[in-house]
Amino acid sequence: MAGGKMKKEKAKGGGAGARAPYQGGISFHKSKGQHILKNPLLVESIVQKAGIKSTDVVLEIGPGTGNLTKKLLEAGKMVVAVEVDPRMVLELQRRFQGTPFSSRLKVIQGDVLRTELPYFDICVANIPYQISSPLTFKLLNHQPAFRCAVIMFQREFAMRLVAQPGDKLYCRLTVNTQLLARVFHLIKVGRNNFRPPPKVDSSVVRIEPRKPRIEVKQKEWDGFLRICFNRKNKTLGSIFRQKSVISLLEKNYQTLQALNLSQGSLESKDAEIDFSSLGDSNEDETMEMDDDGADDEMDVEDGDAAGEPSEFKNKVLTVLKEGDFEDKRSSKLTLQEFLYLLSLFNKAGIHFS
Repeated sequence: MAGGKMKKEKAKGGGAGARAPYQGGISFHKSKGQHILKNPLLVESIVQKAGIKSTDVVLEIGPGTGNLTKKLLEAGKMVVAVEVDPRMVLELQRRFQGTPFSSRLKVIQGDVLRTELPYFDICVANIPYQISSPLTFKLLNHQPAFRCAVIMFQREFAMRLVAQPGDKLYCRLTVNTQLLARVFHLIKVGRNNFRPPPKVDSSVVRIEPRKPRIEVKQKEWDGFLRICFNRKNKTLGSIFRQKSVISLLEKNYQTLQALNLSQGSLESKDAEIDFSSLGDSNEDETMEMDDDGADDEMDVEDGDAAGEPSEFKNKVLTVLKEGDFEDKRSSKLTLQEFLYLLSLFNKAGIHFS
């Protein structure tokens, strides 16, 4: 029956086209995000832009059948390849067995998101697009920090990472990534450079972790950005007038006042940073709704029975006015402005966690 199926495919697609999903007898599964880079010039360009030194340990994620792996082995000291598919692991081992490269290749079979990563200087990856966000933050939270990562992403995701204030794709994911790293767009890659071709185009980006890191209290930062980007095209004055926002912040304020927590003890409590949740792509898509979508609960303004603003609401708005943020929009704020605004809120005793 298998032979009959292959004949049917050949009759339909003809010749080499019918064999396109195969390499070395291995079929690739689109459902698992397996799209093997087949353009040798593109492979060369990726390796060149990674700036690999002869002393570097290179981490490759999703090596597939080893087309990129071979070039990485030629450039660096050692390659650690993480591959979840046991068929690909066997293919890699067979390909380099008995070659001068075999002693410099270490293959780890497993899910990269659940694998404890070893030391590496450079990361080069052509990854399943569905793990883009969690993998990005796993890498950025890796210690000791690596020099750079050159990664193939779905084009829209890549453009979110490199977006600037005012760009349509500028979002919470952008700010969280750029807090931890500098990100540069390198190459746009058409879908026909892969076997089998994905449904969308891709882009290669270069990620360089910030050294030293910008230190923030993760819970504070995450809570703050979630509010700011809830409606990124509304003014901050409008966002922070919403009843649900004022209620949340006032509850935090009253709790801290009641417990008489000093800023120092709060810093001690939040000192351990976990960035694993900062870049959830599904969440980001949810939060990136346009202003056109009405949200009755979120648009209700806070006030007492007579319609007068509460004392705490005035406190919040005073921070925005004094920092000249009331008429500004999250979609146009720089990373430095977000950091400054959060510091003004915290200085006034207003916290987001």
